Amino acid sequence: MTWLLAVILLPLVGAVVLAGLRRNDRLATLVALGFSVLELLLIIPLWASYRPSGDRLQQVSSMDWIPGFGIHISFGIDGIALIMIAVIALLVPIVVGTLGVTDKLPAGRSAGGFLSLILVQEAITVAVFAATDVFLFYVLFEIMLIPMYFLIGGYGGANRQYAAVKFFLYSFLGGLIMLASAIGAYSMASDELGKGTFDWATLVRVVHDAPTGTQIWLFLGFFLAFAIKAPLVPLHTWLPDAASQAPIGVAVLLVGVLDKVGTFGFLRYNLPMFPEASKTLAPLVLVLAVAGVLYGSILAAGQQDMKRFIAYVSIAHFGFIALGIFAFTQQATVGSVTYMLNHSLATGMLIVVIGMIVARGGSTRISDYGGMAKVTPILGGMLLVAGLSTLSLPGTNSFISEFLVLLGSFDSRPVYAILATVGMVLAAAYVLWLYQRIMTGPVRGDALLGAGGGPGTAIAPELGAKKAIRDLGGKEIAILAPLVVLIIGLGFYPKPILDTVTPSVQATLSAVQGGN
Repeated sequence: MTWLLAVILLPLVGAVVLAGLRRNDRLATLVALGFSVLELLLIIPLWASYRPSGDRLQQVSSMDWIPGFGIHISFGIDGIALIMIAVIALLVPIVVGTLGVTDKLPAGRSAGGFLSLILVQEAITVAVFAATDVFLFYVLFEIMLIPMYFLIGGYGGANRQYAAVKFFLYSFLGGLIMLASAIGAYSMASDELGKGTFDWATLVRVVHDAPTGTQIWLFLGFFLAFAIKAPLVPLHTWLPDAASQAPIGVAVLLVGVLDKVGTFGFLRYNLPMFPEASKTLAPLVLVLAVAGVLYGSILAAGQQDMKRFIAYVSIAHFGFIALGIFAFTQQATVGSVTYMLNHSLATGMLIVVIGMIVARGGSTRISDYGGMAKVTPILGGMLLVAGLSTLSLPGTNSFISEFLVLLGSFDSRPVYAILATVGMVLAAAYVLWLYQRIMTGPVRGDALLGAGGGPGTAIAPELGAKKAIRDLGGKEIAILAPLVVLIIGLGFYPKPILDTVTPSVQATLSAVQGGN
């Protein structure tokens, strides 16, 4: 068994164990934490065994599934998939840790049930990034909607059912359209080779040389599925609802990981399989990308709900990622791939910190807070770190990604790069404004001035606060500490990530440049 298979299967084993622990929430949380930390430890040998200068796909394994149709259960990773699998493994222990800190289970729900769905989601998402059979990828692409549907619909906010159904229908419809294109590629392979196959590497060779008109139709099927998942404007409307209704830990996975399947799909499927279509339709995609940057930034600045704020910030960031991918330069594409990682870290931390704020104030409305840093200075510092990473301040992890995207895009698409730069200015405005409204000035807002208090809380009554609000405790600091270390560490030393993804990016761009 390869390390990759172990990484896929371990969370499933944990989910089965947790399913039997529905009556002991504390034990279920400890078991889930144990399995998720062990999964993270498995990433170490997986990463160590990966050779950036080696084969494009490594840790390859395959077995027949439906041999009559050339369908296999096959997995393998490149540098792009590796970093996304690593970030999933990092975020899941943090998500488990948020249970009881930012997320409270609804009445009648058990920690075992909730956390087993989290581990199932982890396993399926890892498998999606690792799948090298296009039909298997489609199946996993659709199946990963199921645990997320139940996590939002069963454990979310007041409008959770509406948000869960909307999320499911958007993504499911996109997957069906992708299946139609996959079948078209299969038919082309059957005509060319005398037998059909869904093997990714084979389809790249076959479809790569198809006429541009054929490529465009097949490209659009995959693109629509990935543009919904990413999401790109105007296919984004499911995300604000889903992110605002999901529990904090679930929102971390939804915005930090699942959405990256869309941008990953552009790189793994659209560009190498349909190079001529990619180049022909690039101007359209770039318009959507820049529109997303500006639209997401403007709407983020106008939000009154903190969780919807994060959703629109992410829409803007996904516009940056799409811009870098379809600029077709090495610098821009490497920037996009590292942006996928760094967005997960920055946004994951921002979501958790906001969850900690909401857990104290009981409201997601920004106007219900003010001057909170005077009462909770450590929490204020954590929000500032997450915010500075979100706006790509030099010295934080996101800066190198955004810089490379804009630098590489300016070489080939200067107009789009200049327009996207406006998004950087807006990011500084909306992030700092959020921090100012919540953390600075006199203590104010219903969330802080309401009656309340309880054991273990701390308060500075001379500041005017009537509600006892405690600062971060040791457990909460431990949850955030790994993200702070990575945000600062990768801000000053991104070389390990750049070295890992660059060969895979070069291979992807070579496929595009080698089109008809």
